[in-house]
Formats: sequence, C-alpha cells, structure tokens
Amino acid sequence: MRAQITPEPSLSLSSIQINSRNPNPSRIPTSLRFLNENGGRRLIGRKLRLITTKAVLDSATIEKLGLNESDIKNPAISSTYRNSKLPKPNQTVLEAQARVCTGPTQTRSLSEEQAFKVLDTILRSVRGELKDEEQVSKSQLGAFFAGMTIRANVFPEATQWSEGERCAMKKFWPQLVRVLPPDVIFIADPEGSIMGFGSAAGPHFVGNGTSEMRLVGALREILAGGHLGYEEVQGVLKDAFALKLEDGKSTGVSESLLSAFLIGQRMNRETDRELKAYCLTFDDELGPTPIADVRSLTHYGEPYDGNTRYFRSTLFVAAVRSCYGESSLLHGVEWMPPKAGVTEEQMLKFMGANTNLSLHQAKELIEDEEVGFAYISLREARPSLYSLIGLREQIKKRPPLATTEKVQQFIRAKGRESIVAGFYHEGYEEPLLMLMKRRGVHSGLVVKGEEGALSMTTRLRSSSTSKGVPVNYCSGFRSVDMESACEVDGVSRQSFKLEVNAMDYGFEPTDTPRTDRSVSKNIELGLAALQGEKGPAYDRIVLNAGIVDHLLGCDGAEDVSLALERAKEAIDSGKALKKLLNYIKMSNKVK
Repeated sequence: MRAQITPEPSLSLSSIQINSRNPNPSRIPTSLRFLNENGGRRLIGRKLRLITTKAVLDSATIEKLGLNESDIKNPAISSTYRNSKLPKPNQTVLEAQARVCTGPTQTRSLSEEQAFKVLDTILRSVRGELKDEEQVSKSQLGAFFAGMTIRANVFPEATQWSEGERCAMKKFWPQLVRVLPPDVIFIADPEGSIMGFGSAAGPHFVGNGTSEMRLVGALREILAGGHLGYEEVQGVLKDAFALKLEDGKSTGVSESLLSAFLIGQRMNRETDRELKAYCLTFDDELGPTPIADVRSLTHYGEPYDGNTRYFRSTLFVAAVRSCYGESSLLHGVEWMPPKAGVTEEQMLKFMGANTNLSLHQAKELIEDEEVGFAYISLREARPSLYSLIGLREQIKKRPPLATTEKVQQFIRAKGRESIVAGFYHEGYEEPLLMLMKRRGVHSGLVVKGEEGALSMTTRLRSSSTSKGVPVNYCSGFRSVDMESACEVDGVSRQSFKLEVNAMDYGFEPTDTPRTDRSVSKNIELGLAALQGEKGPAYDRIVLNAGIVDHLLGCDGAEDVSLALERAKEAIDSGKALKKLLNYIKMSNKVK
C-alpha cells in the first residue's frame, strides 16, 4: 500500500479544517489540518506517529520505519508522486539522451569515453546481461538512435557526431547490429548510409502490420529531417493510440518506433501543421465536448511537468477570478517528467479535493456559483495521452505533446472563451497563439512566467538575465470589431506584446517564494495569501489575476488598476478562500 504523508505546516490556521474524501479506495484516506506550530500528526502507512511540523522524511527515517522510498508519497517532495509501477529508465543512456535528443543548436556531443560507456551499456542490455532498472528500454533505444540519426543526417557540423562518437560507433556497431531488433536497426540507419556494416536492413524494413507500416513511412521522412502534413501526423497518432491497452503497452506499434517519431518531430522543430495535428486529433476521444452555461471561461495551460523551484499560483488565481464571474478550467496530471515538479493535481489531492472528476462533473462545478472553477486530470479527459507518461519519461526530452496539451478545450462555454498558456523556449509564442486561434477562442495569451509556467513575478529583472525573451513577457490577441485588426481568417483581432513590470502597477519588488518541489509549502503559501496575509505570494496572486483579466479583455478589467483592486478585494473579503474551500467540498459531492 502506498503511504500518504500528511504534514503539519508551520502556518497557524486553526480556523481551517479540510477533511478529504477518498476518491481512490486503494489509497489511505488523509486529512489536511492546519493546527498550532507545536502539534500535529503524520500518517505513514498504518502507523500514526507524532512528528515535527515539517513534511520531510529523510532516508534514515524511511529505513527505520521499514518503508521503500518508491512506496511513499511525501507532500514535501513532488517527485515522490511518480507511479512506482512505471519501469525506471537506464540512467546512463538517459543522460546521453538529454545531450543528443535536442535541437540543432542545443545538442551536446558525447565524448569518446561517454559514447563508449553508452554503447557498451546498450550492448550488454540487449544481450540480456542487465536486469531490472539497469535495462535499456525499447523507448530509450528508439529515442537515442533517432537522435543520433537526425544529427548525422541534417544537423549543422557543430552538433553532428563528435570524433569520439564516430570512434565508439565504429567499434560497437558490428556487435550491435547482430543483436538489436530490426526496428531499432532501421532507426539507427534507415537508408543504409550512416553505419556502413550491416546497412542493408534499414532500407528494407517496413514494419509489422498496416499501422506500423504507416509509422515507418513517416519516420523515413522525419529521420531525414523532413516534415509531415496534418493528415499524415493525425493518421499515425490515431493508429498508435487506437492500439493502446490499459497498462500503457501497445498491441502492434513498436515502442521504439513511436519514441523515435515523437522525439524526432521535436528535434526537427514541428511545423504549424504538425502541431495542429497533435493538438486536435484527440478532441473526440470521449465524445462531444460538454458546454458550460457560463458567460466567460478561461482555460489555463500550465506546463504539465510542474514547478521545481518557485511558488505556483494558478490554482489560487482561479479561486480569486471566480469571485467576480470569471470561470476557469485548469488541467494537467499528478506527475509528469522531465521536471516532476509541483502540480495542481498534487495540491488539490493533498487538500482533499476529488481529482478524478469526469468532464461533466467539472462542467457542473464551473456552473456552480458557489465554486466557479474546476480542475480536470488528463487521466479523465484524454486517457490515451495519459497512457504516454511512462514513455515520456523514457524518451527524456519533451515531445510535441508538451506544447499542444497546454492548448486544450476539454469543456466549452456558451459565453466568451480564452486560453492562457505558459512557455519557456523562445520561438514557441507564435505556434501557441496559432493553436489558440485555431481553437476559435475570443482571446489568447502566452506568458513567460517563472520556470516557463504562468506565474508572473514581482521581482526585479536581473542585469545578468539569460538570452531570450524575459520573464513576464506576454503576447496575445483579443477579438474586436475593428476593421483594421481583421486577419486572414476573417476574424477581427487586436494583437499585443509587452513585458509586465510589476512596479508600474504599485507592487514592491520581492524575491519569489521558493517551494523547491514541496507541495505542502506551495499550499501553505497560497492559503496564507488567500487569508489576506500580505507578502510575495499575495502580490503574485493579485498580479496574475488582474493582469490576465486586463489582457484578455475581461468585463470590468478595461482599467488595469481597477482589475488589480478587484482581485485584492476578492482576497481581502475572504471570498476567494471560501471559493477554494467550496471547491474541495463540492468536488467530493458532485454526481
């Protein structure tokens, strides 16, 4: 049984008690109680123990209690929410994937020593000499060799194979080609032009079955640096995920080929047509999209892999905005690689909310005037895409889905709709806005918040800021009736770009609160702010509610000062905290 650890944060909130219902009977019911600083208890498995107020278990404590680290969900550490049933990737090869499975300018070659170690590890694994976590998975083989092939075929000279990599491959390939499965040999040398020895297999490989044949044909283009059309990508995705089983395994499509496809498209930098296919293909997976009877609905697209360093504010922002009729739909997962950071699902689950809501249940909460927002898990909204979490850990780098999953409409609205999405890497602003326009929403906004998430900051911009667009950069559009803003698709829009300087709106510069993977710390900061405790977390919630309202063109937010004051009033009156508590209660009651 997986242990749940319930901490007692140092924050004194004796007036609040949140009792959790247990939506998953396979797990222990827990409760989050904010008591005085000197008391508290923590539930570990079936043992109830008096402990300190900090939600931290060190390795000595774990050993003393006779627990395995993989069996513990410690709300102090977001990475412990990983599903222990997922096979772990081989770390030697995973580190190599982090270097070679990236873009044409970011890729870092392996040294000769590193390359020898990686290829020797692969050889021993394929021969069956490595066991359990030391084994190199099929997904890792597909991703690693796809990265090597694309680098050899199309990358600029600076990021092509190093002399050390060529030397290592020359030594190991004659042995590898005798033991690697045919699909991996194809990925490593699809046209027989890279390896020399044993080159005939790649050009003649066609795959098994119709679905895999389509995937192999697409991969020949991708591994040569080419791109696919919308229908081609859509066809591959539908074929691959139609064959997904409950345990995440495929009945007919090779995991090596699918991993090569996903990482290859990202390395080649997806075109708009390819991104649209990833974004839209699964819209009808569960049938018609529910439509909420609300005047306004904002879809929040946070990065699914969470925050590892800084306070994540969006859950608390949603509670604030619901106080004045701006409904929000949050979506994500409990745990996602590569960052494995703090997510909204972890926070809500720890506070006792039901995180297994169906789309129709979430719609009811959005329509409920006592709540006005909802969270939907990818597990419930798109089961096929949720089944990819294990594979995404194995391929190491983010696939195209990491971009497109932020631009979803799991629920529609009768009134106006907006989408807000976070980004980190420069160049993804316009593709994200393109997808929002394709969704047909009234307004769209991309934000470079801290860690590539949505949270804009009040801290001063450092003079040594890294290259690229700065934190607090925003770009977006609003639908208007001005003829001068008319775009090619016939919809009138007003576009904007700006860098938000919090000082311009009366905020004092403050450093961002650190959470360092702590779910409980993030909750503590957010609840303290919603109780009216002034400080950095409070300022960030107000800033992100008011500025987003203003930029999206929400009613009553035409004047940014009034928008910010409205957000403050929602907190200071206690309404926002009540909305969050109502959500926790009603999520467990909704039918």
